[in-house]
Amino acid sequence: MLKEKIGSIFSIKDDNTPVKGCTISKTVYEDGDFKISYFALAAGTDISAEAYTQNVMYLVLSGNAVLYGKKIMAGEGILIPHDTLFAVTSDTDCVYTEILFRKEFAMNAMKSVNAGEVFTLKDLVPYQEGKIVNRDIAHDDHMKLVVMSFDKGTSLTEHAAPGEALIFALDGKGIIGYEGKEYPITAGENFAFAKNGKHSVRADEKFKMALLVLF
Repeated sequence: MLKEKIGSIFSIKDDNTPVKGCTISKTVYEDGDFKISYFALAAGTDISAEAYTQNVMYLVLSGNAVLYGKKIMAGEGILIPHDTLFAVTSDTDCVYTEILFRKEFAMNAMKSVNAGEVFTLKDLVPYQEGKIVNRDIAHDDHMKLVVMSFDKGTSLTEHAAPGEALIFALDGKGIIGYEGKEYPITAGENFAFAKNGKHSVRADEKFKMALLVLF
């Protein structure tokens, strides 16, 4: 089960404030060897070099971090292949999300992102006039990560998904409908909904988001 605030606006980066001289981690979802965790690193701290047997994705939410020898800024991410030795360091306070994929998750199941290359989530989809643009980033039988753009005036009709979900607002402002209530959401904020929770998305102005669905 996703250990998050279901049905309300929150901010991962604001809820995981770095503490001077410390590194902090919090696991919010774990199912077998699939795992989602938040990390808060104080300036000048590090995570010692290690190698995972799984492919791992990092999404930096505030500050910056050096992973795989590359500086990743807020709003950027990187995918690191399994059995790769790397450390995490930061010269600023930094908050990031770590997604450990299942061992059987193949790199060719990753769409639009190449291992070892820095990417910016919001730039993976363009805006198109009068349209909603959707792009798969990763997809298997247990999870789906997509990035979506909504032109001003577009919307998704209320529906339910067969899994829990975590939304990352990336650009602009949108309105999340959930179980009969509306929640304005702005870039940098998050929203989580439960399995089969009725939800909708409306863009009164341009809006981009990433959606992580957990089946």
